[in-house]
Amino acid sequence: MIEAPFHYQFRLILIGDSTVGKSTLLKVFTTEGPFIETIDPTVGVDFFARIVDIKNNIKVKLQLWDTAGQEKFRSITRSYYRNSVGALLLYDVSKRASFDHLIDWLFEARRHIEPSGAVYQVVACKSDLETEREISTEEGQAFADFHNIKFIETSAKTMKNVDIAFKMIAEQIYDKLKAGKFKLSDEWDGIKVGHFGTNPLLSPSLTSNGNSRTNHRTSVASLFMKAEINN
Repeated sequence: MIEAPFHYQFRLILIGDSTVGKSTLLKVFTTEGPFIETIDPTVGVDFFARIVDIKNNIKVKLQLWDTAGQEKFRSITRSYYRNSVGALLLYDVSKRASFDHLIDWLFEARRHIEPSGAVYQVVACKSDLETEREISTEEGQAFADFHNIKFIETSAKTMKNVDIAFKMIAEQIYDKLKAGKFKLSDEWDGIKVGHFGTNPLLSPSLTSNGNSRTNHRTSVASLFMKAEINN
């Protein structure tokens, strides 16, 4: 099976307490299948992927790592931080403890991901459970604002903001990449240049096959210049 073309691959990690809705959100987003009320807790780490369209007609393949929230799997989760360019911090709006633990997840992510300058985003799950809500929208937003990161509420059951949540963090990463905040490297899997056939936005050297750091930087800059001219 031939893989659909894309300009970049961004590796993201989803973190948060067990049963907050990470797996359900991912399965709805990547398969666009029906909502399943009960899903077994993740054991270790699961992998998902989907290509999304963001600004400037850029196609991004999101490589999504769903991590187990239980303490006994924490050492496995930590090994996936370093090669991530972004982290989605999830909590359940009907479970106060999952929100209270968000600060611990954020500090742990920053400790293991930095100094790559990763992008973080708070995602509130199960916003359809209004009668069981324990964390208001305003409280979730205030937490994100205090830590200078984006915030969004979602519901896998109603599909509210599911696609938007992932596109939002993808566009933040793309903006930082365009501004030169990330240095592409063969030794780092956070961002990889994809393949897009003969698309005029991409130079021939912009492939995912072992390019040097210098070639990556030059090609990325060239890509942005061409994108601005063509848009």
